Amino acid sequence: MKRLVRLILFAAASCFALNSSPLSAQSRDAEPATRAANDAFLKSLPFSDRADFDDAKRGFIATVPDGVIAGPGGRPAFDTKPYAFLQKDEAPATVNPSLWRQAQLNAVNGLFKVTDRVYQVRGLDIANMTIIEGDTGLILIDPLLSNETAKAALDLYLANRPAKPVTVVIYSHSHADHFGGAKGVMSAEDAASGKVKVIAPDGFMEHAVAENIIAGNAMRRRAQFQFGSTLPIGERAQVDTGLGKALANGTVSLVPPNDVIEQAYESRTVDGVEIEFHLVPGSEAPAEMLMYFPQFKLLNMAEDATHNMHNLYTIRGAEIRDGRLWSRYIADAIERYGERTDAVIAQHHWPMWGNERITAFLKKQRDLYKFIHDQSVRLLNHGLTSTEIAEQLKLPPSLAGDWASRGYYGTLSHNAKAVYQFYLGWYDANPADLNPLPRAEMAKKQLDYMGGAEAVLKRARDDFAAGQYRWVASVMSQLVFADPANKAARDLGADALEQLGYQSEAATWRNAYLLGAAELRNGVPAQRGDGANAELLKGVSIDLAFDFLGVRLNAGKAEGKHIVVNWTFTDLNQSYAMNLENSALTHTSGKLADNADVGVTLTRAVFDGISLKQRTFASSVASGDVSISGNPQKLGELFGLLDEFPPGFEVVEPKKVAVE
Repeated sequence: MKRLVRLILFAAASCFALNSSPLSAQSRDAEPATRAANDAFLKSLPFSDRADFDDAKRGFIATVPDGVIAGPGGRPAFDTKPYAFLQKDEAPATVNPSLWRQAQLNAVNGLFKVTDRVYQVRGLDIANMTIIEGDTGLILIDPLLSNETAKAALDLYLANRPAKPVTVVIYSHSHADHFGGAKGVMSAEDAASGKVKVIAPDGFMEHAVAENIIAGNAMRRRAQFQFGSTLPIGERAQVDTGLGKALANGTVSLVPPNDVIEQAYESRTVDGVEIEFHLVPGSEAPAEMLMYFPQFKLLNMAEDATHNMHNLYTIRGAEIRDGRLWSRYIADAIERYGERTDAVIAQHHWPMWGNERITAFLKKQRDLYKFIHDQSVRLLNHGLTSTEIAEQLKLPPSLAGDWASRGYYGTLSHNAKAVYQFYLGWYDANPADLNPLPRAEMAKKQLDYMGGAEAVLKRARDDFAAGQYRWVASVMSQLVFADPANKAARDLGADALEQLGYQSEAATWRNAYLLGAAELRNGVPAQRGDGANAELLKGVSIDLAFDFLGVRLNAGKAEGKHIVVNWTFTDLNQSYAMNLENSALTHTSGKLADNADVGVTLTRAVFDGISLKQRTFASSVASGDVSISGNPQKLGELFGLLDEFPPGFEVVEPKKVAVE
């Protein structure tokens, strides 16, 4: 159970800051080939177009003093000061100039007026908080990622506008950066009593905690590479996330909704403000909704139309998103709201004004995701593999020259591969790829065929000098997996990854490359704390918690064992029969087994306390909060068969500890 809570903190398609120590950079400057590649971007894109900067700064009122939001444990929850280097007009050679532009835009922060009675706090977390002035109070859309940043955002508004209480909180979708600061703007008691109305799309609670539980440990580790959360900040390190400046490093909470939008289209009048809700499940999030405000002629596209190409596949790992469906939702929004809209906002990035501009923007967003879907499927039907499609596919000039279609977060390359996986899975149909050797074993064989490590290194150094960084990074990875102690291979591989990072237009790719380079040079950074969170744990169903126990079961240790446990939750009036047999842990709800080895009776609160390591089974039995019938040793035996997942497992080198 205790590992379950660590994974809940990464309970959405977006993720948040990890408790890790920064890595030393040990970085090199940009090589000539990198300088040439980045210079080419300056000639290929319309950098003279400054409309986005005008939009990002429009309506500015104020920002937080000193740019710092205090967080738990004496460290900032958010700090804008380290990004002061982005004030330079010209991008350094170590940053793709297109990404530099996006990073500058995402660095614009503070409280902004969008239109009468509508405000946004932007740039003080990875997402935006939208604040609408109702008749009697404030309507808040998406209370950011952490309590600290959400409270600071609300305080910033209240310091510059007439004071009103928060009467409504709306969650646009089920990713944590849009609900994690809930307790910074309201109390759970006010929500439970109905004093504050909390509105969310259908399926919100299920998806808010479920999407990343089962594979959460792997996703959490991989998220470090996507967001660069263990990297230093600077011109040779992390500069942005593409979707926003950075992840808040504060306290995450969840206040359950007390009102759910269930119909595809629903209109509500909320504190005197009319809102037309449009459910868009399965687009950017499993539970998501757009909102239109007729009296303000304002359209909120949540996270379905932002100022970059989004992810059909997020490289931290998640289920593939359907680009065809995503495009259709945007098309529906254009048809339903397009002619009535004078301003469009989203819960990331900056607004846009003017009906003609907005319509053109939405049409390109619609066509962007449809193009990726349709052309990837066209090419796979010609027999191209995912790698071949990603290499061949290019955006048409009308989209390639559009800033909001650029790949700062998602990329055309990995989104095209996502479409392939969505329809055909991992296998490319070539039987030679059906059952390849494991990576380390293959690397050793390849190294032998290539004449040994020294011969490979000699040729790789020449290729590095020629700017062939993709190839060098790949070949050095083979050497490292064949011999992780080969420092020359690690160093050259790190140098190649670093140059790829410097060239990357996508912040996510840059972060991944640079963290890969850092870990080749320095190893895996230490992980700090479990990140246990009682509020998010409440959203995990008993079925999901038991399924996660099954994922943790070590099949080798469980071989030949048969254990049956009855669980009774007195406060939920629910019973479960859990069965270990054939090295698989299953459970059935709504019944108790006649042949149980042990029975456990407790409440959900006690179960959560044990999961949070606030108490043990033994102490709970002693206090009378848990009663055990049958053989209690069987319960201990079962839990002794469960793995503890390492939060900092190796990625760019072989596992140091064998996994059995």
